[in-house]
Amino acid sequence: MNTDISDTQAKSYRENGFLIVRNFLSDSERQEMITAISDTVKEMGKQRIAGSNAAEIEEDDYYDHVFLQRLNLWKINPTIKKFFTDPGLATALHKLCGTEKMRIWHDQTLQKMAWANPTSWHLDNPYWSFHSRQAISIWIALDDATLQNGCLYYLPGSHKIATFENSSIDQNMAGLFEVYPEFKTIEAVPAEMKAGDAGFHNGLTAHGAGTNMTPYPRRAMTCGFMPDGSTFNGQENILSKEYCATLKIGDPLQDDAQNPVVGES
Repeated sequence: MNTDISDTQAKSYRENGFLIVRNFLSDSERQEMITAISDTVKEMGKQRIAGSNAAEIEEDDYYDHVFLQRLNLWKINPTIKKFFTDPGLATALHKLCGTEKMRIWHDQTLQKMAWANPTSWHLDNPYWSFHSRQAISIWIALDDATLQNGCLYYLPGSHKIATFENSSIDQNMAGLFEVYPEFKTIEAVPAEMKAGDAGFHNGLTAHGAGTNMTPYPRRAMTCGFMPDGSTFNGQENILSKEYCATLKIGDPLQDDAQNPVVGES
């Protein structure tokens, strides 16, 4: 993995709320990840979150035509865990976020299938069970991500404005602008990527993706990361009901089996 982050790149990330890293994965690493994801998605079947007792997916006619989504693949596939707990990645996250340690929050494969619906504007961190202005996600292109097949778009600087309010990923593409009307005047930046490139974005950076206007899938693998020391905000998200029952608001989320430290697992 190409995890060397320059001072210039780190400054750009902090200013804009996102950074695209070219050739993040080698061809062999990308193929290794694709194989691991394919095997794990097949193993999971209709279970959306790996390693949980969650019921099978209740299909939503719109949402389930935005992308194929499976979460926490790292819990049942050691290859995926290896990528997202890599010590080099830990160093890159530290340089971008200024945090001493990061933990995996959750990974997810987001595969925008042929002719899939667009992904409406949203923020990542407000969905999660902790709030942090240093939360970060990585989005790895497994296929070329283009304007035609639904690449990401970012709103630069939106992470500086956003609070922890959010909107749903639904048919209202611009629903987030009802929550943050000041976003309406920001020029969106398309994040076209070649297969193997990756984008890092802050957990409060507004982003969305277009429609896949091709007969081919646009596959991606992502992972969200939580600063060590983050505390429970009362939202269940990907945590089990049993685990949430042991927590009260303000408790640290430091279960290594649920959220391993990057670079130490």
